[in-house]
Amino acid sequence: MEKVPMLAEGYEKLTADLKALRAERPKIVDAIEEARAHGDLSENAEYHAAKERQGQVEAMIGDLEDKISRAQIIDPTTLSGDKVVFGATVTLLDENDKPVKYQIVGQTEADAGKGRISYTSPIARALIGKQVEEEVEVTVPSGDKFYLIDKIEFV
Repeated sequence: MEKVPMLAEGYEKLTADLKALRAERPKIVDAIEEARAHGDLSENAEYHAAKERQGQVEAMIGDLEDKISRAQIIDPTTLSGDKVVFGATVTLLDENDKPVKYQIVGQTEADAGKGRISYTSPIARALIGKQVEEEVEVTVPSGDKFYLIDKIEFV
């Protein structure tokens, strides 16, 4: 069983989402019972919508339970070294010497707008294992990008 690396806050979010979905289960059952009381199920839109939502919730619960059971929680403040690894915050310089900062996180925590990229993203895969002053070439949909690793932090 493959472990799913994530930060503690990502794990907290997954468990909170799971708790919310489990709390929704009884409401869905009530909605199904209420819709069933309306009679003919073949043309009962409320019944079909509630059953569909029940299927979606159960699938999401299964997915979250799977990720939580395989979670490998990593605290970046306990890490050190001179190479880029999961959890590291990396400052890069682009072709114009403009600094760009990314933290390498789990898939469920990724948010490029906040500078948090998944360890499976092209940029993160290119960075992992590299050191300060190394150049990195990343192929992205808009073309090739070149970066110089300026700083590696574990915060």
